[in-house]
Amino acid sequence: MNAIVKFFQWIYCIYAFVLFVTIMMILFPFVIIASFFGRISGGNAIFRICTVWADLWFPLIFIFPRRSFETSHNISKPYIFVINHRSLLDAALLPAAFHQHVRPLGKVETSRIPVFGFIYRKAIVTVNRSDATNRAQSIRILKSIIGKGISVLFFPEGTYNETKLPLKDFYNGAFRVAIETQTPIKPVLFLDAYERMHHQNVFSMNPGRCRIIFLDEIPVDGLNSADTEDLKWKVYEIMERKLTEYKLGRKSSGVSRET
Repeated sequence: MNAIVKFFQWIYCIYAFVLFVTIMMILFPFVIIASFFGRISGGNAIFRICTVWADLWFPLIFIFPRRSFETSHNISKPYIFVINHRSLLDAALLPAAFHQHVRPLGKVETSRIPVFGFIYRKAIVTVNRSDATNRAQSIRILKSIIGKGISVLFFPEGTYNETKLPLKDFYNGAFRVAIETQTPIKPVLFLDAYERMHHQNVFSMNPGRCRIIFLDEIPVDGLNSADTEDLKWKVYEIMERKLTEYKLGRKSSGVSRET
């Protein structure tokens, strides 16, 4: 019985991957055209094209992103979005989750994938975490984008959470940018992405819901660089508590703050 289920899952995954590429290739000429309009206007247009891709792909593969908001959400206001990261599907969910101008920060390695890498480079801000100069340049770009009234997005864990805990430790980048630009933080939870497709196997994909929960914004008014660590742990604790409430992982016991 398990062999039969596994066979149909492979067929489903192949179907999903073929559709992924087919829709991407249909929309790719529009991405090329949009890329001539610069980082801001062109980037906004490319992210909207990615939203069209997501709105087509997900229903056709029977995965259903469902957004909900714990408080009112102003799509015209720039935020620093921070999201938990457990699934290979997380990046694909971004254009389905955010119906506003936003620029994610993403790993530069992904930009080397043919065709998809071109779209990736134009829709997000890439970073090479092993290069301090490149990291600093990426942060400068993000700050300039926020200055244009566009939200930015971080996976503050930096990579996939492979533990049984709700979250891995956070990097400081998102919280430093929030303080330096005085931009509020808005945590977002991806609740079902790991069940739809985990990070170890591309053939683990399966249909079902993907809940996306927007939490209340966290203001940073009046904070300075000395408050970065406190802000990071405040956001961590809020997201950890909410993930535990939604029964995504067990709450950590005795996690200590590094000073």
